[in-house]
Order: sequence, then structure tokens, then C-alpha cells
Amino acid sequence: MNKTSAVQTIGILTSGGDAPGMNAALRAVARTAWARGIDVKGIYRGYSGLLNDEIFDMKKEFTCDIISRGGTALFTARCEEFKQLEYQEKAAEILRSHNIDGLVVIGGDGSFRGAQKLSAQGINTVALPGTIDLDIACTEYTIGFDTAVNTAMQAIDKIRDSSTSHERCSIIEVMGRNAGYIALWCGIASGAEDILIPERFDGNRPKLENELIESILEKKALGKKHHLIINAEGVGHSYGMAKRIEQATGVETRASILGHMQRGGNPTAKDRVYASYMGALAVDLLCSGATNRVVGYRNGQYIDYDIEDALGMAKDVDQYEFEIAQILGR
Repeated sequence: MNKTSAVQTIGILTSGGDAPGMNAALRAVARTAWARGIDVKGIYRGYSGLLNDEIFDMKKEFTCDIISRGGTALFTARCEEFKQLEYQEKAAEILRSHNIDGLVVIGGDGSFRGAQKLSAQGINTVALPGTIDLDIACTEYTIGFDTAVNTAMQAIDKIRDSSTSHERCSIIEVMGRNAGYIALWCGIASGAEDILIPERFDGNRPKLENELIESILEKKALGKKHHLIINAEGVGHSYGMAKRIEQATGVETRASILGHMQRGGNPTAKDRVYASYMGALAVDLLCSGATNRVVGYRNGQYIDYDIEDALGMAKDVDQYEFEIAQILGR
């Protein structure tokens, strides 16, 4: 496909929180575009960089040796002002001044909304789901989730070794914002006794802590020497919870918040491969004249949705999976 494509110059930006695999995605976008005879321009620092005209001609050297690196080579930033129409219009004019008629945005739902606004301004846009939280409803996979889960799991395994040695209760808080997928997966993978996720938390913190205390005392009576609780960021309050559990049970209890280490590190093979296919599909969608689309993965296939439809979808943790997680921790 040569310059008969619906687009002649594609811009790429990464926005919002960074996620391992973003580099694989932007690499795939660039190299697929070049193979289609399309020019590529990189945009530093997301929508903020776009408004500041931080745009450069991307060359092949830029994409060399980045597939194995975490984070994003284009850097990222949040941009509250982009929610305003005047800045959306300004961004579209800046893109046109660089002859960019197609834009690939890699990020989460907030980034999708920005892409949607630019599509309304006449810029063909395709978004890729780059978020460790797995909280995009239209897709079964988001770039960075697999790496984040593996990073957290390795840290949890190490903490559990120490917890077992000291016969402690350990509360380990993982990321995920208002989604509990990292916590659920890490809890199952590490054999946690309890998994706390926002999708199954009714806001009654005293009730939750009483249930945990009962669980710890019950297992202690059966001779169990340690207790592992995986707590999702959306539930939080891990330090206070640890203090109250120790006071109520007499079991030494420690809280660890893994934090932003989960965003970093070399992406797994899954994140590199899935991100690469998604990046390539984004280019082919733009070549076909598509706009206002988000790429997803569902039922073993890479697919695309209208961004408005994608943002309107609701996502919840599967009840069967959650019930099995509880059974396995008993």
C-alpha cells in the first residue's frame, strides 16, 4: 500500500500512565506505516507535548532496541487543559501544520477521549489500550497488564518468604486504580488467603476488617503460620488495616505497597507481541480511512470498536473467577 492510503503522515503519542509494551506498540505503528509508504512523526509527552508542538520526524533508528524496554520512549504526561474545546482545536491545527492526517494514541480511557475529540476536529484517530489496570471494557487484554502482574507476583513471592519466616500476616497492596484485576491475578498466582478488590467491596471497612480478622484467627487455630492478603489500590488503607489486624489478632502484621515498580521493567513476551499486532492493526485501520476507533482483543482476535461505544461499555470482575479465587485461598 503506497500513498493511495487514506493517510499520508501518521503521528504517534503515548498518554496517561506508562505501561510496559508501549514501546513495542509505537515501534509496530512506525514500522508498519513505513512498510505502507507512510511518513511517521513522533509526539513527545502526550497531549501536553502536542499542544507545545513537540513533534519530530521519526526515523527507523528511533525504533531500534526499544521493544525490550519498559516505559515509553515518547515520554508521557497528563493534560487537563485538553478537555477544553479551544485546546482540542489548537491541537488539530498543530497536527495539520505538520501534515499529520492520522494519529495513533496509546493510553487508557482518558487518552481515548482525547482521540475522540481530535476525530471530531477532522483528524483520523485510532487508539490502543495501554494500561496496566486491564480496566478497558471493550478488550480482554490491555498493553502492560501481563508485565505488571508478573512484576507484582515476583515481589509478593519474596515478601511471602519473609512473612513465613517471621510467622506474620502480610498485606500487600497492588496497583489497578479502581479495578481489581491485578489483585485478583496476583492473589491466585501467589496462593493468597484473602484477595480484596473494589468490585466486591461495599465500602463497609469495619465489616471487611472483621471478616479478615476472623479468617486469620480461624487459620491460626488450624496451625497456619502465616497469612497473605492481596489488597487492591481501589480498596487501599493497607497500613491502617495492618495496625488494626495486629491489635485484634496478636499476629504481627506488616503492610507493603508495591507502587510504581509495577509500571516498570522489561515487558513480557505477551505484552510485546500483543502490542505489536495492535500497533500494526491501528495503521491498517487508518490506511482504510477509519477514524475514532479503538483496537481491542477479544475471543482470540484483534478487533476494533467505535471509541464512543468502547467508552460506554461497563466492565466487572467475573463472579465465577472471584468465587474460585476465594475457594483456592481457604
